[in-house]
Amino acid sequence: MTSMPNPNEIFPINNVKNVTYVKPTLKNPNIIVGDFTYFGDTDFEKHVTHFYDFCEDKLIIGKFCQIASGVNFVMNGANHQMNAVSTYPFYVINGWDQKSPSNEDMRFRGNTVIENDVWIGQNTTILPGVHIGNGAIIGLNSTVGSDVPPYTIVAGNPAKTIRKRFDDELIDLMLKLKWWDKSIEEIKEIVPIITSSDLERVKMQIKKLIKKE
Repeated sequence: MTSMPNPNEIFPINNVKNVTYVKPTLKNPNIIVGDFTYFGDTDFEKHVTHFYDFCEDKLIIGKFCQIASGVNFVMNGANHQMNAVSTYPFYVINGWDQKSPSNEDMRFRGNTVIENDVWIGQNTTILPGVHIGNGAIIGLNSTVGSDVPPYTIVAGNPAKTIRKRFDDELIDLMLKLKWWDKSIEEIKEIVPIITSSDLERVKMQIKKLIKKE
């Protein structure tokens, strides 16, 4: 009997207790993570910081992402008001009774969105409101403060584009294929294609798959 992957198990690797699927561990409803995204540690939510209710932002992560240990997501609550003469957050400190500044004054950047099949290297920091596209790779020790296009490698502090992973034709085919949205059975069938390094052959096979749809 063929085994099937289970997106609802917490520890997806036999005898390894420091790699976890994120989705089944979540308690905060404002953190939304897709199936099979894993984290190289055991308490993902501790790595989502400055997540305050008054900000009303969300962390949204797609399927099949690979998030290394030490990765931190800084949410909009980390922002301070920079268009006033003091940046001190009186509005969150007990006893000052200051009204919270408007979102415009705080320059809130909205939800943080990581799409599908994104690899985030160890000890990276993702800043508020960043949008990282499908298939991107973030180098270790990076600080990501700007959006990252699909299938692009970025690294550094601040993170800068190193190169595209593939040519435009293959990137376009991958974005049309959306393999991460297929059923487990379908994905198992195309794993040999999406893990092949023969990219010209991959292009041909993906074109055939798309034509069938």
